[in-house]
Amino acid sequence: MPGKFELFKGKRGEFRFRLKATNGQIILASQGYKTKVAAKNGIGSVQRNSVHDTRFERKNGRGRFRFSLRATNGRVVGTSEAYKTEKACENGVKSVMKNASSAKVQDLTAAAA
Repeated sequence: MPGKFELFKGKRGEFRFRLKATNGQIILASQGYKTKVAAKNGIGSVQRNSVHDTRFERKNGRGRFRFSLRATNGRVVGTSEAYKTEKACENGVKSVMKNASSAKVQDLTAAAA
C-alpha cells in the first residue's frame, strides 16, 4: 500500500490532513485550515517541499525529537509526532521524503458530509 494523505474535518470544524506511511502510521500532520481548498494547497506544499531535506527543521526537547516541514515562505506545513530517539526522528523525515511527493489524497470529508 503506498503512502497517502487523508483530508478530514477536525473537531472544531477546520480542515486538516495527515500523511500516512505505507504501514499506515501517521508521519506528518497539518494545522487546521478554514477551507478545504486551503488544506489541499497545504498538501501540495508538502508534496513540493518534502523532497528538500533543508526544509525539515529538527527539534529536540525534553528528551523527545520532532520535526517540522517548512514551505519556501518559512511557514510550517506539517509536524511530526514525538520520537524517543534522534534516529527514529530521522527515519520519520526519510519516510516523509519518500512518501509525500507521490501520495494520493483520500478525501474523508465527503464521507462525513
